[in-house]
Amino acid sequence: MLKEGHEVSVLGAPQSSAPMTTTVINMRSDTSAPNHIVWSLFNTLFTYWCCCLGFVAFTYSVKSRDRKMVGDVTGAQSYASTAKCLNICALVMGLLVIITFFNISCLWLTDLFPRILAIMMSFRDY
Repeated sequence: MLKEGHEVSVLGAPQSSAPMTTTVINMRSDTSAPNHIVWSLFNTLFTYWCCCLGFVAFTYSVKSRDRKMVGDVTGAQSYASTAKCLNICALVMGLLVIITFFNISCLWLTDLFPRILAIMMSFRDY
C-alpha cells in the first residue's frame, strides 16, 4: 500500500494539455412518498368502529415513514399506497355509518315525537 502511495506522488500532475472538465450529479435528498400519517391518525381516532381500518392504516403509514427514513423509496410508496386505500375505505365506511345513524335517529324521533305529544295531551285531560 505504501508503494501505491509512492507511485502516485511520483506521477505528479497530469501531462495532457486538454482542459479539465467536471461532472455534477444532482441527487435528491428527500423522497416524495407521502405517508398519510395525519389522515390515518384522524381515521384511527374518529372512525374506530369501522373494523379498525384507521388503526391498520396508521400502522402502514408508520411503516411507510420508516421505509422513507431508511431510503427504501419503493417500499415507502408501497406502504403509503396501502395506507391510502385503507384510509379511503375507513372514511367511506365511517361516513356511511354516521349518515345511517343520523337517518335512523331522525326517523325514530319523527315517529316518537307525535306519540309522546299524544300521551301528554291524554294526561292533560285528566
